[in-house]
Amino acid sequence: MKILVLIDGSKWSQKAALHAIAIAKKRGGKVILFSVLDRREAKSMAFNLSMFSDKLEKIESFEEEIWKEMKKGIRGIMTNLMELCHKEGVNCSFRIVEGSAKETILREANSGGYTLVVMGAYGRSGKTRIGSLLEEVVGMIKVPTMIVR
Repeated sequence: MKILVLIDGSKWSQKAALHAIAIAKKRGGKVILFSVLDRREAKSMAFNLSMFSDKLEKIESFEEEIWKEMKKGIRGIMTNLMELCHKEGVNCSFRIVEGSAKETILREANSGGYTLVVMGAYGRSGKTRIGSLLEEVVGMIKVPTMIVR
């Protein structure tokens, strides 16, 4: 059993990872933690920060700083989840890629030979409705998909 877990940094995706780890432990499966970072998010945050601080000339340095922090943050989450996998005796690896979330997730989920895809119901915004990425991809993933609330 090969389980793909989509990690976006939210508590919901981390909760999804816990469920995937439990399944993999029972079934002797492997967990692949997968995250897509989109540089457009860093650009948007840098623009907003530079507008708020009246320092438009610093937009590029803000963007690089935000990008580094985004990568550092997701790497930390992945490392913690990997440590948990190892404590539970579950084979685990992780990948962090850059790109558009929808296209990259669909390509990985549909061509990676997975038995199951697991993802959180909500994203980092914490809104009470189903996450917009979930709405975009769930019907297009060709393998069974578990949504964790």
